[in-house]
Amino acid sequence: MSETREQILEEIKNQGDLVRKLKAAKESKEKIDEELARLLALKARLGDESAPPQKFTLKTPKGTRDYAPQQMTLRQGVLDKIIGVFKKHGGEAIDTPVFELKEVLTGKYGEDSKLIYDLKDQGGEILSLRYDLTVPLARYLAMSKIASIKRYHIAKVYRRDNPSITRGRYREFYQCDFDIAGTYDLMLPDAECVKIVAEVLDTLEIGDYVIKLNHRQLLDGMFEACGVPADKFRAICSSVDKLDKSPWAEVRAEMIDEKGLDAAAADEIGKYVQLSGGIGLVDQLLVDEKLKKVQAAVKGLEGMQLLLKYCKAMGLEKSISFDLSLARGLDYYTGVIYECVLKAEPKLLQNGEAEEQGTVGSIAGGGRYDNLVGMFDPKGKQVPCVGVSIGVERIFSVLEAKYAAAGVKVRTNDVEVYVASAHKGLHEKRLSILNSLWDNGIKAEHSYKLNPKLLAQLQHCEENQIPLAVVFGDSELEKGIVKLREVTTRKEVDVPLADLANEITKRLNN
Repeated sequence: MSETREQILEEIKNQGDLVRKLKAAKESKEKIDEELARLLALKARLGDESAPPQKFTLKTPKGTRDYAPQQMTLRQGVLDKIIGVFKKHGGEAIDTPVFELKEVLTGKYGEDSKLIYDLKDQGGEILSLRYDLTVPLARYLAMSKIASIKRYHIAKVYRRDNPSITRGRYREFYQCDFDIAGTYDLMLPDAECVKIVAEVLDTLEIGDYVIKLNHRQLLDGMFEACGVPADKFRAICSSVDKLDKSPWAEVRAEMIDEKGLDAAAADEIGKYVQLSGGIGLVDQLLVDEKLKKVQAAVKGLEGMQLLLKYCKAMGLEKSISFDLSLARGLDYYTGVIYECVLKAEPKLLQNGEAEEQGTVGSIAGGGRYDNLVGMFDPKGKQVPCVGVSIGVERIFSVLEAKYAAAGVKVRTNDVEVYVASAHKGLHEKRLSILNSLWDNGIKAEHSYKLNPKLLAQLQHCEENQIPLAVVFGDSELEKGIVKLREVTTRKEVDVPLADLANEITKRLNN
């Protein structure tokens, strides 16, 4: 006797419960797959259309988030200020595809290459989501045969990283890049990129920060002087890059235990990477017995000397620090590298003294990459580049927290005027007045109810911080006027309907 539909549905329910229990108990994959196959076989007996609807949890993918209107208003305000700084320095905007051929991205990021999101084969093209905006820029310059450009690019990038939403670390996030491509005299464009970082953070009033500076050639020269084999330079550089998050003891252990570096060489590196300072430190290292024997180290130090001189000329002396622990693990850097970290607010101790500031984390970084474009050019033609990337997600997180702590409510729309009617049957007149205001470029709205209560309309204005309201009833229309109301003061004046747009424009511009 064949099973009834109800019996099969009951079996599906029981089998589904079993699969969920196995998953919760973290049973072996083989056991779970076996029971899952039985569940699918039962569903197949009913047919796809007859199967009960599957329940699933509504959530954003790991490492991503939604943004409400209040958050988007804050974000857009930040981006507008950043673009203002970029344009002040002559930046031109470009855009590139969100995915690239995988071969374009492969081999450009060192150890971080494992974080690239790969896509399925798309008709013979093996694609990956872009990891940053720098490699796509290099590909664009090589394809378009562009030898010089000041470009900015604001777009989302993707990293299969371990996310930390509370610290502004996501798998999908915005980058704001400014790059100067072209052959120019030493350190002039590099210093301007440092200036741009300082201007952006000063404009955003995000708090105290320090811009750490170093040089890739100095790092390589330092590794050579300390006895690091040349084939381990990039791997050891990647370890040094972790010093902003891990203590020296852990980084040293990684160099020796995981990357096979001699303990004596690691100890020599430790003497240098814990140094930081200014032009005085550069002078000190230029006479260092080990470093002055290595040409790359000397060249890097001379570059740093010039960079710090230019930064001083632009008033950046108090905002920068020459820091030998700064490495930036990306493979494509060839010269100056920099990273900006935001200082934490000092905490008051019980004795009334302020605890020393730590850092919130990196909110900008960049450097010089002179060989990247040549990797894409058929003839290997190089286009020297230097650039900076602003970590806006971290900035958004910091500003959101500040606004929340201060109880600041961000206005989420730009409506300037609300058109409110006092009596029934005036919705068509509201539309006529709205149309006149829109035609004059005035941002305006009204209620979508035919006969809204006047009090409800005025409360809407106050709750949404709309500065002006146009109020009218039958008596006003008979006289050819409306009342123009200042929402905050509640003052009203009579304005001829024919002059309404001009009067509103005048008030908004004052």
